[in-house]
Amino acid sequence: MKKILLVEDEEIILDLIKRKLSQEGYEIASAKDGEEGLKAMKQFKPDLVLLDVVMPKLGGFEVMEEMKKDDQLREMPVIIISNSGQPVEIDKAKELGVKDWLIKTEFDPQEVVDKVVNQIGK
Repeated sequence: MKKILLVEDEEIILDLIKRKLSQEGYEIASAKDGEEGLKAMKQFKPDLVLLDVVMPKLGGFEVMEEMKKDDQLREMPVIIISNSGQPVEIDKAKELGVKDWLIKTEFDPQEVVDKVVNQIGK
Protein backbone atom coordinates (compact mmCIF):
# COMPACT_ATOMS: atom_id res chain seq x y z
CA MET A 1 0.00 0.00 0.00
CA LYS A 2 1.37 3.42 -0.97
CA LYS A 3 1.78 5.95 1.84
CA ILE A 4 0.88 9.63 1.70
CA LEU A 5 1.66 12.30 4.27
CA LEU A 6 -0.80 15.17 4.36
CA VAL A 7 0.63 18.32 5.97
CA GLU A 8 -2.33 20.68 6.34
CA ASP A 9 -3.62 22.83 9.21
CA GLU A 10 -7.22 23.26 8.04
CA GLU A 11 -9.33 20.44 9.53
CA ILE A 12 -12.00 20.49 6.80
CA ILE A 13 -9.50 20.12 3.96
CA LEU A 14 -7.51 17.56 5.95
CA ASP A 15 -10.55 15.38 6.61
CA LEU A 16 -11.84 15.65 3.06
CA ILE A 17 -8.55 14.64 1.42
CA LYS A 18 -7.82 11.98 4.04
CA ARG A 19 -11.19 10.32 3.56
CA LYS A 20 -10.98 10.35 -0.24
CA LEU A 21 -7.44 8.97 -0.42
CA SER A 22 -8.19 6.29 2.20
CA GLN A 23 -11.16 5.15 0.09
CA GLU A 24 -8.78 4.86 -2.86
CA GLY A 25 -6.57 2.48 -0.86
CA TYR A 26 -3.74 4.74 0.27
CA GLU A 27 -2.34 4.74 3.80
CA ILE A 28 -2.57 8.29 5.13
CA ALA A 29 -0.72 10.07 7.92
CA SER A 30 -1.21 13.74 8.71
CA ALA A 31 0.57 16.62 10.39
CA LYS A 32 -0.86 20.00 11.35
CA ASP A 33 2.24 22.17 10.84
CA GLY A 34 5.56 22.17 9.06
CA GLU A 35 7.67 21.05 12.03
CA GLU A 36 5.38 18.10 12.70
CA GLY A 37 5.40 17.38 8.96
CA LEU A 38 9.20 17.09 8.77
CA LYS A 39 9.25 14.70 11.75
CA ALA A 40 6.46 12.63 10.21
CA MET A 41 8.34 12.39 6.89
CA LYS A 42 11.28 10.76 8.66
CA GLN A 43 9.15 8.35 10.69
CA PHE A 44 6.35 7.50 8.24
CA LYS A 45 8.53 7.55 5.08
CA PRO A 46 5.69 8.43 2.69
CA ASP A 47 5.75 7.82 -1.05
CA LEU A 48 4.29 11.31 -1.54
CA VAL A 49 3.75 14.48 0.52
CA LEU A 50 0.74 16.78 0.11
CA LEU A 51 1.99 20.04 1.58
CA ASP A 52 0.08 23.19 2.50
CA VAL A 53 1.89 26.49 1.85
CA VAL A 54 0.55 28.60 4.75
CA MET A 55 0.88 26.86 8.13
CA PRO A 56 1.93 27.56 11.70
CA LYS A 57 5.58 27.16 12.76
CA LEU A 58 7.03 26.29 9.33
CA GLY A 59 5.27 27.07 6.06
CA GLY A 60 5.36 24.81 3.00
CA PHE A 61 8.25 26.59 1.30
CA GLU A 62 10.36 26.45 4.47
CA VAL A 63 9.55 22.74 4.79
CA MET A 64 10.71 22.20 1.20
CA GLU A 65 13.95 24.07 1.88
CA GLU A 66 14.57 21.80 4.88
CA MET A 67 13.76 18.72 2.77
CA LYS A 68 16.39 19.76 0.19
CA LYS A 69 19.08 19.69 2.94
CA ASP A 70 18.18 16.15 4.01
CA ASP A 71 19.37 13.13 2.02
CA GLN A 72 16.41 11.03 3.20
CA LEU A 73 13.81 13.62 2.22
CA ARG A 74 15.33 15.29 -0.85
CA GLU A 75 13.83 12.88 -3.39
CA MET A 76 10.37 12.67 -1.82
CA PRO A 77 7.74 13.92 -4.33
CA VAL A 78 5.65 16.86 -3.12
CA ILE A 79 2.31 18.24 -4.28
CA ILE A 80 1.68 21.72 -2.90
CA ILE A 81 -1.74 22.77 -1.61
CA SER A 82 -2.05 26.51 -2.10
CA ASN A 83 -4.65 29.05 -1.05
CA SER A 84 -3.98 31.40 -3.92
CA GLY A 85 -2.22 29.69 -6.79
CA GLN A 86 -0.49 32.97 -7.58
CA PRO A 87 2.05 32.52 -10.41
CA VAL A 88 4.83 33.80 -8.12
CA GLU A 89 3.95 31.11 -5.56
CA ILE A 90 3.79 28.38 -8.18
CA ASP A 91 7.13 29.50 -9.68
CA LYS A 92 8.76 29.33 -6.25
CA ALA A 93 7.22 25.89 -5.68
CA LYS A 94 8.63 24.67 -9.02
CA GLU A 95 12.08 26.04 -8.14
CA LEU A 96 11.95 23.99 -4.94
CA GLY A 97 11.13 20.87 -6.95
CA VAL A 98 7.39 20.53 -6.44
CA LYS A 99 5.82 17.94 -8.76
CA ASP A 100 2.32 19.45 -8.91
CA TRP A 101 -0.08 21.69 -7.01
CA LEU A 102 -3.69 22.03 -5.95
CA ILE A 103 -5.56 25.28 -5.41
CA LYS A 104 -7.76 25.02 -2.30
CA THR A 105 -10.63 27.08 -3.68
CA GLU A 106 -10.81 25.11 -6.92
CA PHE A 107 -10.04 21.47 -6.32
CA ASP A 108 -12.43 18.61 -5.81
CA PRO A 109 -11.43 15.37 -4.08
CA GLN A 110 -11.22 13.48 -7.37
CA GLU A 111 -8.64 15.95 -8.66
CA VAL A 112 -6.50 15.15 -5.61
CA VAL A 113 -6.73 11.43 -6.41
CA ASP A 114 -5.87 12.04 -10.08
CA LYS A 115 -2.79 14.06 -9.19
CA VAL A 116 -1.64 11.50 -6.64
CA VAL A 117 -2.09 8.59 -9.07
CA ASN A 118 -0.22 10.63 -11.68
CA GLN A 119 2.77 10.93 -9.32
CA ILE A 120 2.97 7.55 -7.57
CA GLY A 121 0.35 5.30 -9.14
CA LYS A 122 -2.10 3.21 -7.13
